[in-house]
Amino acid sequence: MPTNIVVIGMGYVGIPMAVLLADVDDFYVTGIQRRSQRSGWKIDWLNQGKNPYEGEEPGLDELIERVVKSGKFKVTDKYDDVRDADYILIDVQTPVDDEKIPRYASLLDVSQKIAKHMKKGVTIILESTVAPGTTDNVVQSILEENRGFKRGLDFFLVFSFERVMPGKLIEYITDFPRVIGGGCQEANDKAKFLYGKVVKKELQVTDTLTAELTKCIENAYRDVNIAFANEMALLCEDFNRNVFEIINLINYRHDRMMHFPGSGVGGHCLTKDPWLLLYGFNKYTERLNEAKIKIIPDARKINDFMPYHMIELMENVFRDSHRLVDNIKVALLGVSYKANTDDTRNTPTENIVKVLRSRYHSHNIEYIAHDPFVHERDYKLTKLTNDFNEAITNADVLMFTTNHSEYYDIDLDDLKKKVRTPIIIDGRNIFEKKLVEGKGFTYRKVGEGSKNH
Repeated sequence: MPTNIVVIGMGYVGIPMAVLLADVDDFYVTGIQRRSQRSGWKIDWLNQGKNPYEGEEPGLDELIERVVKSGKFKVTDKYDDVRDADYILIDVQTPVDDEKIPRYASLLDVSQKIAKHMKKGVTIILESTVAPGTTDNVVQSILEENRGFKRGLDFFLVFSFERVMPGKLIEYITDFPRVIGGGCQEANDKAKFLYGKVVKKELQVTDTLTAELTKCIENAYRDVNIAFANEMALLCEDFNRNVFEIINLINYRHDRMMHFPGSGVGGHCLTKDPWLLLYGFNKYTERLNEAKIKIIPDARKINDFMPYHMIELMENVFRDSHRLVDNIKVALLGVSYKANTDDTRNTPTENIVKVLRSRYHSHNIEYIAHDPFVHERDYKLTKLTNDFNEAITNADVLMFTTNHSEYYDIDLDDLKKKVRTPIIIDGRNIFEKKLVEGKGFTYRKVGEGSKNH
């Protein structure tokens, strides 16, 4: 008997999961994607067997092409196939707003549509990250109220979070352990059957709330560690030393793994999941330890500050040279938040541009961004080019915000000839200070003092 699967949300999570499942014998997968102006083009693109993402995604191009040609994967904006689905995976975005409150519009809409169409016995798996308590208190309530179905009897509901990362979408699904948080044994068994077909590592079963907490705490842990690295970078700048040398000395111990600082934390997960964790804590607990919750919000503040610090480094150069930030061309090298991908979600570059424009709105500043992978449809803040020479020619400030591979191969002598003012602000430890300054550049780097010693 064939297994019919619906995956709702054709993004960085939904696409790789859908095509991996479609590559399994007797699995037939329908992807559902809203036909919006921003992302509706993915429907036609995927149905032609094409990968909508640029950048390095090993194995994804071939997998999409294969499952589309085999007739086992299709994408639509209709919910008709939900009626026959044995499994429904929810992979929609769950962002937070400026007040750090979850925006569940997509999740609520999808849950209501599923409730109207789902058959008895279906297994629904929420893979999107949500605040702890959301699966039981929000999604379950919607699914049960619409037609009187009961979880664990008429349908099964599981929270099993994704761990994908742009650049490693396939690998992080197949080669990472999978946490399964169902409401009953049968729900867990059904989820284990599905994931067991594509996941090579352990399938770890727990309750729903524990699974939700695991995802949020896992990402908050990483965010806190990055914040510590960023704080130490600022400290080392004041000591006039190089934090990257210090990190290498620390990590030479086999039992240490200090993170690296940079121009800011981007992406869809680390910038919001700590806030989802705190939202769930505030909403679904008695908050007996509320006064002790300090590290997570402090870490978020530090990481959000780093794009501002990039601007501070630039301003210090202008101040030291007794120049005004006026009549200049600023080249932003890297728009995606992560190297060698096209993912622009919460990119530090966005905040750099917004702050510069706010601070110097009456000054004559030309902005241009360069990225080898990002399309104009995903970046509207400034002019965008894939031509590195166009970006840097006659530039007065080169701000490296993403460590794309091609930036490590720059000919500094040629670069010096093409810029108008040789200033580099390095937010990703791409260059060595002595080498760059030896070529005649004024150089500032996150995590390294400006004076020679």
